[in-house]
Amino acid sequence: MDDLLNPLKDRLSQYLTEVSGTPTEIHHAQPIAGGASRDTWLIDATIGGERQKLVLRRDLSTVMYEQALTREQEYQFIDAAYQKGVLAPRPRFLCTDPNLLSQSFFIVDYVEGISIGRKVIQAPELADARAALPQQMAQQLAKIHAIAAEGLEFLPRIPEGQSAAQQALDQVRNMLDKLSAQNPAFAYGLRWCERHAQTSERITVLHGDFRLGNLLIGTQGLNAVIDWEFGHIGDPHEEMGYCCMRDWRFGNGHLHFAGLSDRETFLRAYEQASGVTVDRAAVDWWEIMGNLRWGVTCLAQANRHLSGRDVSVEYASLGRRSAEMQLEMLRLIQQRGL
Repeated sequence: MDDLLNPLKDRLSQYLTEVSGTPTEIHHAQPIAGGASRDTWLIDATIGGERQKLVLRRDLSTVMYEQALTREQEYQFIDAAYQKGVLAPRPRFLCTDPNLLSQSFFIVDYVEGISIGRKVIQAPELADARAALPQQMAQQLAKIHAIAAEGLEFLPRIPEGQSAAQQALDQVRNMLDKLSAQNPAFAYGLRWCERHAQTSERITVLHGDFRLGNLLIGTQGLNAVIDWEFGHIGDPHEEMGYCCMRDWRFGNGHLHFAGLSDRETFLRAYEQASGVTVDRAAVDWWEIMGNLRWGVTCLAQANRHLSGRDVSVEYASLGRRSAEMQLEMLRLIQQRGL
């Protein structure tokens, strides 16, 4: 914490003074726990005589996905979503000079809420929120999928001549190759997903990591959608299958959608909000692919720790959880009976 509070505190104060055009004082800064991909800080500042809570987000030395957006791109994506009425934090400042805080960073308004999925699922004071969340999440997801891609050319696209499913399969293969991982469950899952790959004519903007852990939840439900770095252009069924994965149910495995409700309640709410019919078979496929891709990503996260580049107990523990995703993937394939 001292590396930000002490030598960098004055730099950040000076920067905010310059970009805001008013005197700025940083009173306090503390890291926000829970993020495995970026360094995130809560900043207590006075800007132009007004006390404000802000969130600063900057790079770590390694990345989870090579396709992840830069901080400048993520900031622009958040801004586009905010302008379209999505419950995203209000963007405030962007700095692409790596010399200021050792990495590029951006600052958004602080939004009150809980993003710890297990607490959202279990806390008695969030009972009303849990009842409201399936519809609220469906509405926000429909708004995100309606964002125009024009002006967001930096979002990763599907290569010409490929489907979204084929692109996802190639990404998993590339991760496994880089890890030099030989795993029979992943090999079987890749082969099954390739044989039963889904195609969709509807291609939209995607948040890319839409789940409870990337939402801020208050007593009345959804307050904000955060962590936009995995945004891309793709099949919207991908996002629906992803937020139904068992790993994002936080112990409520019997409630298929996010540990909150049955899946059909969420999908019907999405259809009502978007005016688009959802292909249930496509959602099934993307849920299986989600477990396959997340299982491989868990191994990649563990490698960040083992390599010594980003030493972290959290990264190491994620590697152990890869087996859970492998089991879930195989269970879902068995359920399909194909």
